Amino acid sequence: MTASDMATPPVASSGSRGILGWTWKDVRGFLFVLPWLVGFVLFVAGPFFFSFFLSFTAWRLVGDIRWMGLENYAQLLSGEDTRFVQSVYNTVYYVVFHVPGVLILSFAIAALLNRKVKGIALYRTAFYLPSITTGVATAVLWYWVLQPNGLLNNFLNIFFVPLGISPPNWLGSTTWAMPGLIIMSFWSVGTTMIIYLAGLQGIPQHLYEAAEIDGAGWWGKVRNVTIPMMTPQIFLTLVLAVIGSFQVFTTALIITEGGPADATLFLLLYLYWNGFRFFKMGYASAIAWILFFIILFLTIVQFVTARKWVYYEGERA
Repeated sequence: MTASDMATPPVASSGSRGILGWTWKDVRGFLFVLPWLVGFVLFVAGPFFFSFFLSFTAWRLVGDIRWMGLENYAQLLSGEDTRFVQSVYNTVYYVVFHVPGVLILSFAIAALLNRKVKGIALYRTAFYLPSITTGVATAVLWYWVLQPNGLLNNFLNIFFVPLGISPPNWLGSTTWAMPGLIIMSFWSVGTTMIIYLAGLQGIPQHLYEAAEIDGAGWWGKVRNVTIPMMTPQIFLTLVLAVIGSFQVFTTALIITEGGPADATLFLLLYLYWNGFRFFKMGYASAIAWILFFIILFLTIVQFVTARKWVYYEGERA
């Protein structure tokens, strides 16, 4: 060892540990994630657990928080709050018709757009564009489409007037308000359509060729090749569609405000009213947690039953 080597002080290794047992690499990593961690605690985890606490209380945004125990949940689950019961019914009604409609319509459009024809890129763009418009803009557009003298009724008049039938009053009738919102929901099938289109393009062509050799026609190939190979995409979109359907809010708020006569009062809209119109934050939090457990239960059911019908190509029998 030379004299110069002896005079040079040793450099601390990045792996040397400090008082808390942390290396400098650990400290740097923590500093990098600290902004996200602070945001997560303040804006996600904090409100999440605080809302659970509030669901057992009565609080009007100002003043003291009064402990209520299970009273909020008892009032909701007992059926005493008829508007809550109506909102649950409306939401389930919407889910039952919206989810299958979106999946079937998206699948049909994706199948048509999977063909090799001239200008297919333009068609795909046209069908996808409506899904990227904002919820408020779409709601305002469809508010005018669904008016008694709107575009939809003017089209229906072509068929109804010769029969002496008046077209529906979509937004002013308790019978037709919900179907009107369901029809409007099909406007944004572009995202689901893109997922299906990607899945269709990933199906090996030799499977269709083998089906043709076995004598399968169009429906036979769809039933025995296309649908089984598309089950992962169908399962994904089913889960997302159910979750999204239980969170309908913007369209009902902008177009109908829950009317007429609470015919379009959804769970999320009723939650919003209780929290920010009636200032019953504890009651609104209880509604939010009931909605959370409904969605969680349905999601678990879908994942459990998926083992019986979802096929993944990489799995072994």
